[in-house]
Amino acid sequence: MNSGLVPAVLLVGVLSGCSSESEPDSPADGGKASAKPAAKGESPAAQGEGTPVAKQAGTVGGTGSPCALPVSFDLAAGWKPQAVKDDPTFGLTKQGPVTLVCEIDAKPAGNIGFIRVWTEAAGHTDPRAALEAFVAKETASRDKVAYTQTKAGQFAATEVTYVNTDEVLDAPKNERAFALKTPKGLVVVHLGGLDNEEHKGMLPAYELAKKSVRAA
Repeated sequence: MNSGLVPAVLLVGVLSGCSSESEPDSPADGGKASAKPAAKGESPAAQGEGTPVAKQAGTVGGTGSPCALPVSFDLAAGWKPQAVKDDPTFGLTKQGPVTLVCEIDAKPAGNIGFIRVWTEAAGHTDPRAALEAFVAKETASRDKVAYTQTKAGQFAATEVTYVNTDEVLDAPKNERAFALKTPKGLVVVHLGGLDNEEHKGMLPAYELAKKSVRAA
């Protein structure tokens, strides 16, 4: 694992609460959004409705990309991808059936959080089952978990939104992820964030990624 991964993963694993809920977010262009935390009691799925899609300013996953992935997708301005090396010593790159292979950092774009890409070379037969295992491994304390069938580019996909209610967090936090099966294996793309406001500000970049998925 590279030297920058452990602090980054630990930050999101502790502050971002080993992942938990996904809330909709707003502004486009991948920059910092002046977003308010979601209203208490509102579902993460509802919060994401009408989220604008960020403008494309790069790609990840294709030829010459920092991350070798089964798919490629577009990046918003300022988002920086970096490959992640598996390191069993820390046990931070496995979650359910998938392994972390790429972190796309939002800090250069003005947000605190990541889009993380996880893969399983063996190819899980059911994206929903993979997501269920992914979420269960991330946090035992969660609320408002909702699964929906969707599209990731031209791929059929399953998306999950949920609220991380882990006791180590200052407040419940929204998370979301989508999973799809490709000829080269299963892919899970996850968006967390330091808190709900950061999560909301990064949603347009996540929506851009989901909308633009294509075979690498």
